[in-house]
Amino acid sequence: MYSYRGRYLVIDLTTRTAEVAELGHSLLKDYLGGVGLGTRLLYERCPEGTDPLDPGNPLIFASSSLTGTMSPASAAHAVVTKSPLTGLLGDSLSFGNWSLSLKSAGYDALVITGRSDTPVYLWIDDDYVHFRQADGLWGKGASETSKSIRSQAGDGRVQVAAIGPGGENLVRYACISNDGYRQAGRTGCGAVMGSKRLKAIAIRGTQPVSVFDGDEMRRTCAGLYSRSQAARKQNFRGLGTPYNVMLLNRIAALPTWNFQEGAFPGAEDVSGEKLADTCLARVVACPTCPLGCEHLYSASHRDRDNSNIETALDYGSLSALGPMCGINDISTILKAALLCHSHGIDTISTGNAIAWAMESFQKGILDRNDTDGVDLAFGNGEALLQMIDLIGRRAGLGSLLAEGVMRAATVTGRDSDQWAMHTKGLELPGYDPRTMKTQALALAVGLRGGYYNRSSSYELDMVHILDRMESQTGWGKLNMEQEDLAAIFDSLITCKAMRDSFTNFLPEAAGLYTVATGIEMSAGDLRLAGERINNLKKVFNIKHGWKKADDWLPPRLLQDPVTFRESQSVVLSPEVLRALIEDYYTARGWTSEGLVPVTKMRELGMADILEEGNS
Repeated sequence: MYSYRGRYLVIDLTTRTAEVAELGHSLLKDYLGGVGLGTRLLYERCPEGTDPLDPGNPLIFASSSLTGTMSPASAAHAVVTKSPLTGLLGDSLSFGNWSLSLKSAGYDALVITGRSDTPVYLWIDDDYVHFRQADGLWGKGASETSKSIRSQAGDGRVQVAAIGPGGENLVRYACISNDGYRQAGRTGCGAVMGSKRLKAIAIRGTQPVSVFDGDEMRRTCAGLYSRSQAARKQNFRGLGTPYNVMLLNRIAALPTWNFQEGAFPGAEDVSGEKLADTCLARVVACPTCPLGCEHLYSASHRDRDNSNIETALDYGSLSALGPMCGINDISTILKAALLCHSHGIDTISTGNAIAWAMESFQKGILDRNDTDGVDLAFGNGEALLQMIDLIGRRAGLGSLLAEGVMRAATVTGRDSDQWAMHTKGLELPGYDPRTMKTQALALAVGLRGGYYNRSSSYELDMVHILDRMESQTGWGKLNMEQEDLAAIFDSLITCKAMRDSFTNFLPEAAGLYTVATGIEMSAGDLRLAGERINNLKKVFNIKHGWKKADDWLPPRLLQDPVTFRESQSVVLSPEVLRALIEDYYTARGWTSEGLVPVTKMRELGMADILEEGNS
């Protein structure tokens, strides 16, 4: 095969055995790689009723057709599993050299099942798999673990993906870190890895990746690299994703004080412009990326130990640890992000959990007896840092918050679910959907829970500013198209920051796939693959307990208005949301209950799983 390896590695930690399984051309073309391939393998290997933290839940790392080639922004892998947060499909992406190592070791995917009786890490050296004791690494952060393993190996080619204490302690939104500060961050894959007592996966891959048509690959990629340097990318490149702070604040879409408001009085203090002016340390890029949107910031945190902080900070982390918690001090936010990375826990879910606790404290549901004397008020930076540490260690109130806001509110009661900001158990990102109606639909029906980058519908809201306030016929189809497009990006895998670099994405991406793999792919084939992948995600979710009522938004977003431009209050009504969801189901060709008909599965070429049909 070209580009693809045509095989995946299956590891059972219980028996400490490894075997290689084959992947055929048709399966790879149908599901592309990345999230698509990972979902297909998970569907086959995760029985109905499996608890996400039980040994039988597979943890899958999937590469793609473009990883390891010169295709820009393609050095990535997907992690797919049954989510400990939602009980449904969990998938996450991470970029970096570890992704390249998995591919160059000779595998399109890695499937891990079982549970080790003692802490262990995997050492994959091309065709050789070793199980090594990790007792001395247990309790260490992911970066420290990686440095230790690489030092012991004495080879710079060795790349490590690892969990921190949060994963070991089964924080339900723990992540898996690689390349120092890159994470497969959302849906709790790190907790699944911790439940298997698997501390790290070290890989040394030495096999080159070949492509079908090298000359055409070079011409195609040269055009993409050139267009990625266009002037319209300058704000993104210069400010990174924190550029979004002021943009969203201006349209009342910046979640503030746990979504109590959509604009933050201290927005300028935490803006991308402020960060760039005061504490930008350096700009870095993932391997093969021409954009360099990842910014590392440095600041002194004088309130604690005067230590110098340097860490990556994207918009999602900034919004969750800043405005969501009422924090406008950059050094505190950087310290908070660094603490999350050290513990190996997702910044967005962490910020949301703490914001929920701050509002519960504000309303008298929690008091100082619950917080061990901590004044858990919005804007208290020291309290934010203390809570992050407690969550990572699962100590005190942190043990409750480590369960995620859905479970925390269920345990606490007293109507605290009214301000538990999640869908399907996944905490919401930094986009307030009350002034972004297309994004509201995307968050409600999101197949892994509410998150913005499994559908770029927020871009439609940003472009059609005047239409944001009213329901629009056909928005269901628009969101479906954005979801399917995202599935293609996540399965090829290409970073979505490159989407504007394609003149006409579907035919150009299909051509790129063909010259890389030698497998003929048309624009129509690629569009169908995106739709097929999302329908398989839905079938998986239905199999594992999804109900129509899960496609909804938190009560606050349907009851409480936000102020838009100081003079206009905006409300997202249940009637509008219900109409949007019905429109979406119709566009998808699903039933009125949101189920996938057998006819739709046949239409998408999913006959091989029809025995698992759901209507």
